[in-house]
Amino acid sequence: MSDTGTTPPGTTRPARRAGGPADPVKTLMHSHRELCERAVDPLEIAAGLEAHGVTDRAAARFRHRDVFSLAEELYARVPRATDSGPDTAVATAPHPARAGDPRAGWALRTLLPGAVCAAGLLALRYAGGTGAGIRLAIGAAGAVALAVALTIALRRGPLRVEGHTARVSRLWVCWLMAYTLYGDGLLRVLHAGTGDGLQGATPLTEAATPLVALAFAVAPAAWCAHLLSLQARRRLTDSRGLAEFASRTRPVLLALFALYAGALTALVLLAELVLGGAPGSGHPAATVALGSLLLLARLLTVHGFPKAAATGLVTACAVEAAALALATAGRVPGLESAAAPLRALVDAGGAGAVPALACGAAALGLLIHAAVTLSRASAHT
Repeated sequence: MSDTGTTPPGTTRPARRAGGPADPVKTLMHSHRELCERAVDPLEIAAGLEAHGVTDRAAARFRHRDVFSLAEELYARVPRATDSGPDTAVATAPHPARAGDPRAGWALRTLLPGAVCAAGLLALRYAGGTGAGIRLAIGAAGAVALAVALTIALRRGPLRVEGHTARVSRLWVCWLMAYTLYGDGLLRVLHAGTGDGLQGATPLTEAATPLVALAFAVAPAAWCAHLLSLQARRRLTDSRGLAEFASRTRPVLLALFALYAGALTALVLLAELVLGGAPGSGHPAATVALGSLLLLARLLTVHGFPKAAATGLVTACAVEAAALALATAGRVPGLESAAAPLRALVDAGGAGAVPALACGAAALGLLIHAAVTLSRASAHT
């Protein structure tokens, strides 16, 4: 006898779960279909769901214990463009940002800025007895060469970002670099309050010593960024929930940041030992703070948070600019009291205390922000 579709007497239909459709995942499939179709693995879907606000608790509404389990079902149920068709080879080709280059290639390029900066500084010192025009030409050529070397080092590898996002923060980085070269000397001149204070200005060849350490620090920064991405990807594979991933990734981020800060400190001390520095300028602390700020800003930009990175850089620039403005105001009759806090800070820690405080506070803010945002799965797709 054929089935008429009626329910036989004495039987009941399977009851639907109250408060929702029989298949709650289907709604999610439709709303995130493009994400599921383009994903190369369930981890990418999990990260995308997290970016759209789907948490482990929200996954329970879809009858799953966590977002990772939900992503696995979506990956299994939604057909992808790579499953069939003539465009399979194109769709499965590695993305340029993920493919990168061989490690040896970008590792060698990250050493280029330090080598160029050191060579330019040595050339300036050897040209100390020549005319001002020759020294100016050497300095200009060195600045251009350093900019080119940095572009080559950052164009590929783990510190690479899209041009339009990097361009936002480039102006603020230039200010911070300019203050590293000239800010302490200018602040000492303003702090002295007399024309004789010009004798306290740091020679360019000594002021550029921190710049050499920062240039060489591009190499450990790139390796720390590479290790962060590598370890985060491994934890994406091993973790069974977003909370577990965050708790396992955050210590890695903090440990790699501490590793970079230690490497930069060693580079600063080595640079001052070999090249010499301005005694009492506070350069080591200021340089380490600046380098830490630059690394955190770059990491946030690489992983999709350029606005937060720009905010940290702008904050440091604003504090340094305010210090110079206060020092200038302190030389105006009647406004001496306005510069009293700054004068006390410089007397206690030297001119280098200002960039150390400015960059250190901004770096601390970015570190707290990075500990939250970079421990999300969506930051590592």
